Amino acid sequence: MRKFDSSPILQTLERDSDNGPERRRFLRQAGIAGLMGALGAYALNNPTIADAQGGVLNDVNILNFALNLEYLEAEFYLRAVFGRGLADSDTDGTGTRGAVTGGRAVPFASEAIRQYATEIARDEEAHVRFFRRSLGADRIARPAIDLMGSFTAAARAAGIIGSTDIFDPFADENSFLLAAFVFEDVGVTAFKGSARFLTNKDFLEATAGVLAVEAYHAGIIRTVLFARGLRTPAQQISDLRDGVDGATDIDQGIIGPDGLANLVPTDGDAIAFSRTPRQVLNIVFLQANAASGGFFPQGVNGGLNGTTA
Repeated sequence: MRKFDSSPILQTLERDSDNGPERRRFLRQAGIAGLMGALGAYALNNPTIADAQGGVLNDVNILNFALNLEYLEAEFYLRAVFGRGLADSDTDGTGTRGAVTGGRAVPFASEAIRQYATEIARDEEAHVRFFRRSLGADRIARPAIDLMGSFTAAARAAGIIGSTDIFDPFADENSFLLAAFVFEDVGVTAFKGSARFLTNKDFLEATAGVLAVEAYHAGIIRTVLFARGLRTPAQQISDLRDGVDGATDIDQGIIGPDGLANLVPTDGDAIAFSRTPRQVLNIVFLQANAASGGFFPQGVNGGLNGTTA
């Protein structure tokens, strides 16, 4: 089992990080098929759908869609920091409750990073409880979550590890940070994209607050990755997300076109960009227009699940 090592594999790939547009085009054109191969035993035969959103964009569906993502982040961070997941009382609801595969305490070497991760873990657990409380009887159960095979598939497809290597996100600090980067920006863009569809102003204000916290989290991860010189694997992850989420080219690594730090990914007006539910599902399922796969091997719960028009 391979721990993340910034050398020698990534040193040989350093030159590729300077070819961002070409790499993104390649991933978009051919990477989906390669990703399916990389998933190997971890992938399922999933039905393909043509729906752009994956369901009706109403308040309950939007909050439950967010809850799926919060379950994923909470289970990842809680295991990394405390070696435990969410309490059973925080995971029941409508839909099928699934198990969590993988995850254990990270052997943090830096006290600062341990404390960053601890704060994020507590925030994500609180977010789960907030959304469940807000939804009441309409809250969804935690779907099945894969915290091992999914990261390996993503790392192979991105070129971070070899085609037969295993990526363990809990093996060391760098592996943990890169694993967090896989979905931190995704949560920010998902909240941004759904905000305009919320009709209840109390929900809108609250989710704006959650978005702000998620953006702080993403900023922490991006800053630490930059400080550690993990430019190449971060760019490879960004390229992978851009290659799988759809036709747009919006994702950004931690280095800008000018070669300087790019710690806050924005458009030309310095505004965070948005993703639709379908684009988000493409990333967390690790394949386009699917109903399940990747981090959610049996799909997500709720109305925005990628299976309904």
